[in-house]
Amino acid sequence: MELSRRTFTALTGSTAAALALPVAAAHAAAADAPAAAPAGVLPRPDADGRAHSVGFDRYSLLVDGQRVPLWSGEVHPFRLPSPSLWLDVLHKMAANGYNAVSIYAAWNFHSPAPGSYDFTGIRDLDRFLDMAAEAGLYVIARPGPYINAEVDAGGYPAWLATTPGRARTSDPTYLAHADEWLTAVDAVIGRHLYTKGQGTVVLYQLENEYASYVTSAAGRDYMAHLYAKVRADGIDVPLFHNDKGRNGYWVPGSFDTGGEQGRYLYAFDGYPSPSGLAPDWGYFGTGGAKGGATASPDTPGFMAEFGGGWFDPWGGAEFGGLGYAESRRTRDAAFERRFYLTNLANGIKVHNVYMTFGGTSWGWIPAPVVYTSYDYGAAIDEARNQTSKLLPMRQIGSMLAAFPDLGQLDRADDVSAAAVTGGAVRVYHVANPDRGSHLYFLRNDSSADATCTLPVTTAAGELTVPAAPGGLRVTGKDMKVVAANLSLGRRALLYTTAQPMWRAAGRAQDLALLTGRPGDPVETVLLCRTRPTVTVTDGTAETSYDADAGTLRINAVLDGLTRVRVEDGGSDTPLLLLLADDTAAATLWPSTTTAGPLLVRGPALVRAARVHGVNLDLTGDTDAPAPLEVWAPDGIKHVNWNGKRADTRSTRDGSLAATDRLPGPQPVRLPALTGWRYAAENPESEPGFDDRRWRTCDLTTSHSSTALPAGQPAVLFADDYGCYYGDVWYRAQVGDAADAETLSLTYQGGTLGLLMAWWDGRPLGTHRLPTPAKAQDTVASWTGTAAFAVPEDLRGPGPHTVAVLVRPMAHAEDGGANDAFKAARGLLAATLDGAPLTWRIQGAAELDTVRGVLNTGGLYGERSGWHLPGFPDGDWTRVSLPHDGTRQGVSWYRTDFALDVDPGTDASIGLTLTDDPSRAYRVQIFLNGWNLGQYANDVGPQHTFVLPNGVLRTRGSNSLALAVLADGTTPAGLPQPELTLLGAVAGGVPVEDVPAPGYCGR
Repeated sequence: MELSRRTFTALTGSTAAALALPVAAAHAAAADAPAAAPAGVLPRPDADGRAHSVGFDRYSLLVDGQRVPLWSGEVHPFRLPSPSLWLDVLHKMAANGYNAVSIYAAWNFHSPAPGSYDFTGIRDLDRFLDMAAEAGLYVIARPGPYINAEVDAGGYPAWLATTPGRARTSDPTYLAHADEWLTAVDAVIGRHLYTKGQGTVVLYQLENEYASYVTSAAGRDYMAHLYAKVRADGIDVPLFHNDKGRNGYWVPGSFDTGGEQGRYLYAFDGYPSPSGLAPDWGYFGTGGAKGGATASPDTPGFMAEFGGGWFDPWGGAEFGGLGYAESRRTRDAAFERRFYLTNLANGIKVHNVYMTFGGTSWGWIPAPVVYTSYDYGAAIDEARNQTSKLLPMRQIGSMLAAFPDLGQLDRADDVSAAAVTGGAVRVYHVANPDRGSHLYFLRNDSSADATCTLPVTTAAGELTVPAAPGGLRVTGKDMKVVAANLSLGRRALLYTTAQPMWRAAGRAQDLALLTGRPGDPVETVLLCRTRPTVTVTDGTAETSYDADAGTLRINAVLDGLTRVRVEDGGSDTPLLLLLADDTAAATLWPSTTTAGPLLVRGPALVRAARVHGVNLDLTGDTDAPAPLEVWAPDGIKHVNWNGKRADTRSTRDGSLAATDRLPGPQPVRLPALTGWRYAAENPESEPGFDDRRWRTCDLTTSHSSTALPAGQPAVLFADDYGCYYGDVWYRAQVGDAADAETLSLTYQGGTLGLLMAWWDGRPLGTHRLPTPAKAQDTVASWTGTAAFAVPEDLRGPGPHTVAVLVRPMAHAEDGGANDAFKAARGLLAATLDGAPLTWRIQGAAELDTVRGVLNTGGLYGERSGWHLPGFPDGDWTRVSLPHDGTRQGVSWYRTDFALDVDPGTDASIGLTLTDDPSRAYRVQIFLNGWNLGQYANDVGPQHTFVLPNGVLRTRGSNSLALAVLADGTTPAGLPQPELTLLGAVAGGVPVEDVPAPGYCGR
């Protein structure tokens, strides 16, 4: 076996000629060769004003000709209605190893009506994309037109449900509307293309999980139309579609791309069960043309969505009523290593985790299948807290950025691990064909730990590792990486049984960071031409030098941070080798500056690092008093933390260490919520209510996918009358009712849809649709019929008034491309003893241009501004909570409260409601006029609602309005709500108040 010129150069950074084994001869031949530093960590992108090229080959993206694996996470700007906080999430992603963010843009969020598109305020997509560039993240843009995403109508605006033509096909009416949306959103995205140097968008998705019409002309024409439209809009980065599974749908060549070659990629999604095996969707798969990454052999393996959690339905059936905490537990850090490293071994080089920050489906954003929280069990929780799931992302993402060998990997010869104790360990062997490096991914699918030995290909030939007794430990339901033939700056790594995480080369010394599980025995072997000087400056490690082989072997058991300094040995530059278990790795933050890479130890987060002469400015967070230690670029003498000078001393490890600990957050004191005022609502149910301005239901045709019921003289569907979101009222007049017996009302409303009826102001009762038994309930359960008996004492000569309140729980998604989103909401049919009635209808009031069309529905209080700050509630009844009542209908509670959070503390605060679950009522939560969620007391599972800073004034006064909808079957009212501290750090980002227009008289 020969050590090729390319392999040796990759290992040592030298320019020596090709050398043959044994390794000692290689050292000797290279003794006089200059030891140039290798290429450093991949640079972070920014909007630098220069044109860039974005292409790809079968391995990865090629950005300016440089191989760039994308390690991406999904974030939806519309699920965080506080734009200044977008930067907080993006900072946390960039600091934790992500180099890309994937985003949906929801058509319904930006378009309240045909021809109307709003990209201002909370909908400022320009601002989000600017922030992504500021954070140093590439962007994968996914504007639909259809997105799914567990949002109302899959992202389609509700007004589209009232138009003719089949959506998601080449129907010309649909395409005209879709083109209008694309023109608007592409104008924004086009301003942020990396190719133009004005942003960091490098990929653009056409459609979403389009599994219908794959073999039909309507589907092919549709995809071809979208492709041509996007290109005509000036989007010049590579395009792709995400297959809903490994089907081989819409691979290159499936539809006409106008003769353009090499600018379209195949991608697919995967959401495997965490209890099963991590699937081989690529190099090691058996699916042939439908093998995921192998379905398109000339494009890189591209996982557009891979499950970083899962969504939970109303009632919490998906996670046993435990909510998203259980999603995070079952898809934890070990899950990420086992599944995501399997993906990497299978050739996935564009990898997007859905979700990385789930956020909140506030207002009427959520599809029927989910409740308000969209936490998803993601690595960054709904309250913006970093969770333990971020560490594997940082370890893998940093590895991909620091070791370019991983950007170009082929499947290599199969090898087997020899068991020492425990069960079998699955081995994935991949190698870089140019650099000669070898990676071994060891997976343990058993719940018990396993130990093994492994045959490894190195520059010194085939070796069995580890050389020390005891074997390699692979913890249960986990995965680890063994690497051979990598460069660690001026030194060559023969092999290591710890996962390479990061490296940096400096004039004074090189650094290398290796990581693994606490208690893992690790063995690292370096090439050293002569005997080095080795000093263990912290922790415990054993070292031995083999003069014949020219290798230094370092053995340690991971326990915190072990530091090994290697000097001489054939290199003039020392190497500081850091061996970190997960606990220590969580405190280590690799970063980059214009002066070079650096490593920070101690804080809970490092957001940014900037060099100004001899000064290093760091910004970040601490969740408790923390040490600060910095391995900085050469020449740095002073360190500033969040704008304040930190006194430091030089250490023997070449770092600067602060003499004092960084301060943690200040205490956060939350007030009790008192001073409540109460008012009963729903005057619409009373006979004397003036409904003359309401729209008469007089349409006779509809474009809904719901068939018109027989015997109804007019369409009753809410959407057809512009009542798109939230509650809808109907009223009808009845003449002589002497013989009236049964009022029959058929309605459609999605999961937990609800209907209430009154006759002459007296409640007739409530009907509601069922709680789902699984995450994706059937549409059949979204329709119900209520038959109410007319009380005998209310019969007789008229006129009589029938009032009906319907709460539709959003429009269906359209994953099957069958116009499911056009299914009617509201009443379908209404008869009195079989005879139809004439109805008037009322939904939401005029558009709130700041909060948007998805903020409110048609409750009287919403139409009258009861939810708004400054509403004059002085004549409302003062009440103490908890407050009981049994009336059917709507009641409102209002109070104000003030906060005084320290300006240097980022405190995430929620509102918690807890009551006897037998009480049947729901609460809409309005903070400063913003509809931040819906609580269903007898359904659950959500009890705490995040109040995002910016909407929440953390240093000022806040208005809280709660609209309670009770069905009258049980005692109901309002429990005592409590403010809950969900997390606090010293640091954060500057938070801007989100506009909250108040009551101005109606």
